[in-house]
Amino acid sequence: MNILVSQPQPTDIEKSPYGDITRKYNVQIDFYKFIKIEGIPSKEFRQSRINLLDYSAVIFTSRNAVDHYFRMAKELRADIPQTMKYFCMSESTAFYLQKYVQYRKRKIFHGKQNFEDLMEIIRKHKEEKYILPCSDIHKASISKMLDDSEVNYTKGVFYKTLASDLSHIDIKKYDMLVFFSPSGIASLYKNFPEFKQNSTIIGAFGPTTSKAVIDAGLNLNIEAPTKSAPSMTMAIEEYLQKNMKKSK
Repeated sequence: MNILVSQPQPTDIEKSPYGDITRKYNVQIDFYKFIKIEGIPSKEFRQSRINLLDYSAVIFTSRNAVDHYFRMAKELRADIPQTMKYFCMSESTAFYLQKYVQYRKRKIFHGKQNFEDLMEIIRKHKEEKYILPCSDIHKASISKMLDDSEVNYTKGVFYKTLASDLSHIDIKKYDMLVFFSPSGIASLYKNFPEFKQNSTIIGAFGPTTSKAVIDAGLNLNIEAPTKSAPSMTMAIEEYLQKNMKKSK
């Protein structure tokens, strides 16, 4: 079986869960990024009339948001004050800030892994004026949570999510395609407009990705996270185990 995962290959594939799957089930797994991130030029950003220094706090939902916020600050020559507060969706995103600021000297808050966790912290700091750096394609649920809690925030598009060029890939050779964002589904059809699912197994991580699969008229065969499979690799393994039993 040939599996295509629409993400970059792990640094050490042999020690990753994907490596375990290839050995255990004798499958071939290839990795290709279906989407790429491109920064909005500062000239274009200026049209939004957002002044980075008007805000007392920043909400970061990803490392991309961190990179492009500080890139924009540099391009606009905006000297971010030490009093700026940073609210990060996960601990790993919070630690990533060390690339740009002295971690111990800054006011940095983080959730556990999802935005609901972070909202609990943001609600305790309602007096702040927030900027939310995001892509042109972003989760509407995040804005809804902020709106519902009457948080004083401005959404700023700092980068774009674009389809990668996948013309070198023979999509028909893969028995399973695994997606992690609605943008991945959009990229599939941009690169392969004549794509027909037929017997291809489709896997999706997250409710918005699952919805995008169904909205595209595809059959969703593998879904994560679930109670029994909190990760995509566990969901893939679960599927392979069941189907190996059937084929015996």
